[in-house]
Amino acid sequence: MATEAPKAPATCERRIRVDLEEKLPKPYLARALEATDTDQPNGTPGHNNNGMSVLQQHVAFFDQDKNGIIYPWETYRGFRAVGFNLILSFLLATGTHGLLSYRTQPGWLPSPLFTIYIENIHKSKHGSDSATYDTEGRFMPVNFENIFSKYAKTVPDKLSFKEIWHMTEANRVANDFVGWFMAKAEWILLFILARDHEGFLSKEDARRCFDGSLFDYHAKMNKGGDSKRS
Repeated sequence: MATEAPKAPATCERRIRVDLEEKLPKPYLARALEATDTDQPNGTPGHNNNGMSVLQQHVAFFDQDKNGIIYPWETYRGFRAVGFNLILSFLLATGTHGLLSYRTQPGWLPSPLFTIYIENIHKSKHGSDSATYDTEGRFMPVNFENIFSKYAKTVPDKLSFKEIWHMTEANRVANDFVGWFMAKAEWILLFILARDHEGFLSKEDARRCFDGSLFDYHAKMNKGGDSKRS
């Protein structure tokens, strides 16, 4: 089966892996509970999914009282805990709740506190993304692997800032202005948080961001937010 079309240059430039089934069982099957890839076929070792979808796990770190509802001040504290500075944490918390709150509400009325309900977080999924989460919040291993096979040109399984920019540009859906902004913002923030000393975002750190275990790791490393990022 051909994965490249001679008259479609993009299919040659952005190659997909054809060996996934040799390293990961059923890579095209969406995983509800684990963020899996060819290196971690069972998901993050020691990470408790608590019966949540992978997308729910991604945001659960910010639910500090574990009641299923995330308040803006909890998000602010979460960003501070992983190492972002006061101003950026405030802006991120405000923007996140302003954009996502209403779609997650259990009814038609908006929340005056701009709460986010984890149970309904899948309703806030935006367009122009990598499609690593499906519309119900499951994890799609094949789409995650394709991020790196298509765009990690400099170092295998690592993304530079330029490659992240190219990836988010390639994923843009026509007229999806909110999706364009949110996809770029999310990946740039992840790059700032998890880039290594050579200026690359590793595949493993990206995978752990999807299941939220990366946030727990950085919070522990920063001991409550002593080391602030700009």
